[in-house]
Amino acid sequence: MCNGYLGKQLFILFLLPPLFRMAQWYQLQQLDSKFLEQVHQLYDDSFPMEIRQYLAQWLENQDWEHAANNVSFATVLFHDLLSQLDDQFSRFLIENNFLLQHNIRKSKRNLQDNFQEDPIQMAMIICSCLKEERKILSSAQLSNQMEVGSIQNTVIGMLDKQKELDAEVKGVKNHVIDVEQDIKTLEDMQDEYDFKCKTLQNREHESNSTSQEEYKKEQMHLNKMFLSLDLKRKEVVNKIVQLLNATEHTQTALINEELVEWKRRQQTACIGGPPNACLDQLQNWFTIVAESLQQVRQQLKKLEELEQKFTYDPDPITKNKQVLQDRTHSLFKQLIQSSFVVERQPCMPTHPQRPLVLKTGVQFTVKLRLLVKLQELNYNLKVKVLFDKDVSEKNSVKGFRKFNILGTSTKVMNMEESTNGSLAAEFRHLQLKEQKNAGSRTNEGPLIVTEELHSLSFETQLCQPGLVIDLETTSLPIVVISNVSQLPSGWASILWFNMLSTDPKNLSFFLNPPYAKWSKLSEVLSWQFSSVTKRGLNADQLSMLGEKLLGPTSGGSHDCLIPWTRFCKENINDKSFPFWLWIEGILELIKKHLLCLWNDGAPVPFSGTIHQEGALCCYFP
Repeated sequence: MCNGYLGKQLFILFLLPPLFRMAQWYQLQQLDSKFLEQVHQLYDDSFPMEIRQYLAQWLENQDWEHAANNVSFATVLFHDLLSQLDDQFSRFLIENNFLLQHNIRKSKRNLQDNFQEDPIQMAMIICSCLKEERKILSSAQLSNQMEVGSIQNTVIGMLDKQKELDAEVKGVKNHVIDVEQDIKTLEDMQDEYDFKCKTLQNREHESNSTSQEEYKKEQMHLNKMFLSLDLKRKEVVNKIVQLLNATEHTQTALINEELVEWKRRQQTACIGGPPNACLDQLQNWFTIVAESLQQVRQQLKKLEELEQKFTYDPDPITKNKQVLQDRTHSLFKQLIQSSFVVERQPCMPTHPQRPLVLKTGVQFTVKLRLLVKLQELNYNLKVKVLFDKDVSEKNSVKGFRKFNILGTSTKVMNMEESTNGSLAAEFRHLQLKEQKNAGSRTNEGPLIVTEELHSLSFETQLCQPGLVIDLETTSLPIVVISNVSQLPSGWASILWFNMLSTDPKNLSFFLNPPYAKWSKLSEVLSWQFSSVTKRGLNADQLSMLGEKLLGPTSGGSHDCLIPWTRFCKENINDKSFPFWLWIEGILELIKKHLLCLWNDGAPVPFSGTIHQEGALCCYFP
């Protein structure tokens, strides 16, 4: 349909200077680290990054989207890919590079094991990776453009906030170093005082004892040393109190602001919004604060040792040690528990752009991460995954389905599997199976299958000398379907929840779903287009959709409230399908038949070929 148009575009591209027609892979490698981290997250064992690197140009020149929908073409590309790997192996053989020879043979075997019988899945994975790469490039370009105009002030404000928090974290670290030095000074003072006391006692028992005057003089000197020692103990205790105050202030900002904002951005990214910022900066801050608290624990033990050697009444160490120990433990526990997060939400590899909708019997992946990266925790945290743990809806909502998790349900967190060395655990081969009730199944519950929200919980335990901390985190709510035909409605539920709620434990959300403002819903609808194509919806297109959903008199007002039933359940304009399924039809039409025109910004008219009675008779100028 658009081959002639594409031919012209390719001819123009050929005339451009080399800078403007660089390979996509090369462009990605020029990005900042925060965008490179997003690229790292695209690749795993199913399709390793090294193949993307070796065959960059060849991969980008193939039509993987067509292959993802055509088994014959997918098979051809699968065998072409293996041939390309053979050619690459031959080059490594000539170069006598034994390690790369080994890696390329291993990659080829893995591809054969995983995709020999299902080349379409490979094509879908590669197609998805290339699309996500283009989104990251667009995001990076937008990020560069944000340095001008009014948006620049927002960016500067965010950077200033990050710099301020960075300074606070470094301040905590420096404060710990100061306290460490003060404790060493205190120890030296105490040793000297102890030595002087014992020396004076020994001389007192000697036959040729010192004169009374000399004895009093030395006793006065000891009293001065004691006062200095007492003052230093009070100073050290006070500095630790100040250190814990500063730590608590910084930690509160990390947990209640930065981490909350990241989780909200993750929700947005899950439903097609801008890619989420990487966790490396948060991990750096969390780790520094955790290391600082661990050092404070050791410092308090040192003070306790000094107290055991010498104490008095009132001893500031005796008076304050328990309070300081409890507070340090409480802060460390809070930090560790908050640092246990779901880095990548549950998702079926076959539908990477629609996470949180899982089909029974189909494998899905999910990745956990501990933002406190301490070497002593490597391979020491065993994570267990559970389904609908402590979910009250299992008993309170009639007809609520129950599921078992199949596959390896435990995983040990380590730093070796992640490309960036983070402490993580990735579950790659989980499946869900519905528990069958003994009697006949009832469908009389208040929720339909695609409105029924479930969750995955993850548990582990940190054990150190004198310290045991239980860790738990949960995924965002998921929808479980048994038939792929339920995917569109399930995805609508995921959109509505993540657009309007930030509480992952609110699984009763659809018993009384809130209304959505058109201003927010229109943005989310635009994301549905930009996440699967190269562009979203413009103002005219959104206005047309607003009239379709709200009626011609609304004018697409941003303040209009849309009920859930109007969006997804009620038929529009006396037709036999709701608004959301109409949008789904448009998306499918674009992806299958009009993608070239849509991506190039050309006018795309829709005919009424997908639904009866001209359901898609609209025009997107």
